[in-house]
Amino acid sequence: MSKPASPRKVGDKEALAVATTVRGSPQKLNLVAALIRGKKVGDALNILTFSKKGMAIDVRKVLASAIANAENNHNLDVDALVVKEASVGKSIVMKRFATRGRGKSTRIIKPFARLRVVVREQQEEAE
Repeated sequence: MSKPASPRKVGDKEALAVATTVRGSPQKLNLVAALIRGKKVGDALNILTFSKKGMAIDVRKVLASAIANAENNHNLDVDALVVKEASVGKSIVMKRFATRGRGKSTRIIKPFARLRVVVREQQEEAE
């Protein structure tokens, strides 16, 4: 009497990777995620490798994980993969305090973000 297996969160020809605590604001992470949405996986990896944004390193790791999941877990063709979705959301927020003059203090907020990357096997179009 075990619990039934949960259904897949993505389609048949899709693979998923999630980073739950990426250090940085969701707004900055979304700027980098927007660079790869809808691109082929090889192009997306090149864009992230040579991007000047600091968050590109974390996005590249999650994208590489999604590619590995597609290849090893779902037997998808790596050369035909396309980034279907790169969605960003808020995660936890660390709250710290900094001392100020006259015995006062201010709050410092250190945000974390979530990143969800879905890659899909695209059929090759005849040109």
